[in-house]
Amino acid sequence: MTAKTEPAVAEETPVRGPGALRVYIREYVARLRGGELGSAPAIVGLVVITAFFAIVHQGFLSAYNLEALVIQAAPIIVMAMGLVFVLLLGEIDLSAGTTGGLCSAIMAVLLLRHGQSWWVGVLGGLVAGLVIGFVMGWLRARAGIPSFVITLATFLAFQGLTLILIGGQGSVILPTGSPLISLENSFVPLWLGWTLLGIFVAGYAAIKLIDARGRQQSGLAATPIAVIVAKVIGVALLGSAFTYEMGLNRNLITNAFFSSKAQGEPWAVVLLVLLFVIWHFTLSRTRYGRHVYAVGGNEEAARRAGVVVSRIRISVFVICSGMAAISGVVAASLLQSVQSNAGAGNTLLLAVGAAVIGGTSLFGGRGRMIDAVLGGLVVAVIINGMSDLIQGSNSSGYEWVVTGAVLLLAAGFDAVVRHGRST
Repeated sequence: MTAKTEPAVAEETPVRGPGALRVYIREYVARLRGGELGSAPAIVGLVVITAFFAIVHQGFLSAYNLEALVIQAAPIIVMAMGLVFVLLLGEIDLSAGTTGGLCSAIMAVLLLRHGQSWWVGVLGGLVAGLVIGFVMGWLRARAGIPSFVITLATFLAFQGLTLILIGGQGSVILPTGSPLISLENSFVPLWLGWTLLGIFVAGYAAIKLIDARGRQQSGLAATPIAVIVAKVIGVALLGSAFTYEMGLNRNLITNAFFSSKAQGEPWAVVLLVLLFVIWHFTLSRTRYGRHVYAVGGNEEAARRAGVVVSRIRISVFVICSGMAAISGVVAASLLQSVQSNAGAGNTLLLAVGAAVIGGTSLFGGRGRMIDAVLGGLVVAVIINGMSDLIQGSNSSGYEWVVTGAVLLLAAGFDAVVRHGRST
């Protein structure tokens, strides 16, 4: 009597080789059709808007205008990075703008009225931002007060505190030659700019390759090498084009009023890249980041899985307010002063708009750090391009109309996608 053998069950293994690229493209198209668009709308929108303004305004892509665009976008992007954390939990921080204004006012008071060093002023403003975030997060997580109510109250209170700190003079001028002013108004040496670009591209390529190899060794589908190479080349080309353009001498191009050569990226670009790398790593590669997504996706399920939801909720407000403080410092560097109404204008609306336009959901659970960068660039391009396209007293009105329309479109699309997934 012979033993009956069971037919072997073929194990499902990921496709490799030339066929892997076709499978990857097919799956990507399927995700797009299913509403998982990721950053695609923001990238397409950024390309289309940039191309439009480049056609209608000859100097839009000039080195001088690119510099202006970057330094205008920096405070918005920094604040939007912090707001991504809050939005991932389905919360909102209406006081992020005035938090940044209050922290910059604290920095200015420490510098000018108490004679402290610039780094002491910055540290004082940052600590104030972290404390503010902790208090708001505690009120939301422990007291159960809705974030809308908490941050609306602090939005109003912080405007008053900033006005009290600055006083009746209306503004405080930062010391001439301070490193704070250099952040937005001085430039990275050319050799350092190219070196940092090389390090960034090499690091990006290494991470992508390590990820792909790890997934293959685990028997999971990995991004094809051809796609990785294409992404790395794309990042390298875009970075090289920007670095080269910023390396041109804007003195000679514009005959502007610079006292020295204006060559290289503003130091604010280095700060943006550093913050992006830190927070992208935090969200995508740490246990904490996984917990943030878990709480934002399904709070009850996360709690049952052992996640301390209250700690996560408090922490995202701390991060958001800390980033708002940094944004306030960047804005003060751009203006070379701290105004009595700092952060009370449109900064918050633009930052929230940047995060949502970039692809972060207002309903929580979906968003990435790249959303803040892409959305911030879209907003900055619209404002910069409209100011050149439409001259006169009504130009700012058109800027807000277009920016508001883009934000409404992005939020409406987010709601439609969410509704489609739930049905």
